[in-house]
Amino acid sequence: MKSILLLMSICLLPFSASAGVYKWVDANGQTHFGDRPPAQAGSSEVAVDARPAEVDAMARQRHQKMTEFVEQQQAERQARQAADAKAEKAAREQAEQCRELRARLKFLASVSTFYHLNDQGERVFVSEAENRRIRDDFRSKVKDQCGSN
Repeated sequence: MKSILLLMSICLLPFSASAGVYKWVDANGQTHFGDRPPAQAGSSEVAVDARPAEVDAMARQRHQKMTEFVEQQQAERQARQAADAKAEKAAREQAEQCRELRARLKFLASVSTFYHLNDQGERVFVSEAENRRIRDDFRSKVKDQCGSN
């Protein structure tokens, strides 16, 4: 029973929501409009065309341009954020690589002489000139990749 009453009230809701517009002329000859008819004067109901207002072509065009502008700005912002993230990642990787290179350079300074292993697995020590060349080459590599810091 309650569901039937609820269904009927939902069905009748549009009729109550679309209240009429009434027109009447008062004793002074002025025309009035209202949503309820007056008690002391005769009135007539006015038909109101309740269609939604149409948007003119210029307004649609402005709206379309504004939408395109907002979408373009959003795409540019996303591209900048992606580029910034990529640059930040590259900077972190560069900093890590420089940290490792500087640690190796410090280690090379602590080594007295370098050697190679021959085919028999024996150590063959390099000359002092070769030691200097190895250190100088690595030092210039660190300077090129990481600067003078």
